[in-house]
Amino acid sequence: MSKPYRHIRFLASNKPDAQAALSRLIARYGQADAGDADVFVAVGGDGFLLGTLHRHIDYVRAGTPIYGMNYGTIGFLMNAFEEDNLHERLDKAEAAIVRPLLMRASGEHGDVQALAINEVSLIRQTRQTAHLKIKVDGRSRLERLIADGVLVATAAGSTAYNLSAHGPVLPLGADILALTPISAFRPRRWRGALLDIDAHVEFEILNPEKRPVSVTADDQEFRDIHHVSVKTAHDIELKLLFDEGHELDEKILREQFST
Repeated sequence: MSKPYRHIRFLASNKPDAQAALSRLIARYGQADAGDADVFVAVGGDGFLLGTLHRHIDYVRAGTPIYGMNYGTIGFLMNAFEEDNLHERLDKAEAAIVRPLLMRASGEHGDVQALAINEVSLIRQTRQTAHLKIKVDGRSRLERLIADGVLVATAAGSTAYNLSAHGPVLPLGADILALTPISAFRPRRWRGALLDIDAHVEFEILNPEKRPVSVTADDQEFRDIHHVSVKTAHDIELKLLFDEGHELDEKILREQFST
């Protein structure tokens, strides 16, 4: 059984109603400093939860879990918002481990790296389509993808940009990555691939001077890149808490069968 969560650090999106809820929660349960918190409670939507993970990455990497309460729209990764019995809900919550992607890129402006909890996406910078070569575990799998771009998504991020690009929805905790093209022109019938979580994916930008490409790791963008490497950061574990009997699995099935 997990330890009792009594020292809570509340955070909320900038929406007025979320800020009002934040004030009520702090008045009722108190407000711990980030370094003393047993748990972070994020009040907002999926995007705010993602931002909270990034902003407090050092604490989360050290083992402090995050519990989301939905004050957004979809709230796919969030629990229902309720002000009552929060301590009991936290104590009974079930944990899911999320491992982010480590992105390394090189290009006109040097070498960069960043973590992505949702996805790493490559996008054309101009009206010209991107031409990309894709390698998986050192072996060429696609000599030339002509598209607006391509992305690698984690299971946690499969319901975000990946879903809007018609990629597959993955159960949270599945040891799978989604490799999904964005508006592919050639090969016309290629719809992407499902890769093992240990896969090392590399992208080479073909003719980058004429067809420049940017890479984005969640919300961090780097432009004019020539080569991108993506793999799971197995040394980093981020813990999300979900209510006992949370309907996440049902949400995933609904998305998979939606028309």
